[in-house]
Amino acid sequence: MNLEYKSLLDNTFHPSSRVWIYQSNRVFSLGEALSLEQQLDTFAGEWKTHGTPVKAAGYLFFGQFIVLMADETAAGVSGCSTDSSVRFIKELEKQYGVSLFDRTALAFVVKDRVQVLPLAHLQYSVENGFIGPDTLYFNHTVLDKTELENNWIIPLKNSWLARKLPSLRNA
Repeated sequence: MNLEYKSLLDNTFHPSSRVWIYQSNRVFSLGEALSLEQQLDTFAGEWKTHGTPVKAAGYLFFGQFIVLMADETAAGVSGCSTDSSVRFIKELEKQYGVSLFDRTALAFVVKDRVQVLPLAHLQYSVENGFIGPDTLYFNHTVLDKTELENNWIIPLKNSWLARKLPSLRNA
């Protein structure tokens, strides 16, 4: 699986640009992905904060992860503009029949594919060798472009989840 995504990020965005990641419970079909990418471009181009355009970008990575990015060096994203992005994402959920707000669904790279695992099954999956300390994990706690580039796809042992799993702490 090609995990290259950094080169697709707009390099004119400041490293501190805010990011929001929404994970779909399934991979979008090719037709859905093409339509979704167009919708993301439209939203990013029209996103405003108190009437001022937001320098924004929207991405669909690996057919399953929607990333919104806002460069706040010119105009900060207010609560109202954040609300508008959440409404947009909720509209996408309805349109495509997906879940984009389930924070208990964890994504890993297993056998060269993105695999989604419920948080409740994490311990079992580690104990039974389905995932291990070096399994790549999609860390959606990243907050800015720098973290997106450096800490989004990381080994499980380097993630916040390692604190929940004593067997991973010393791996």
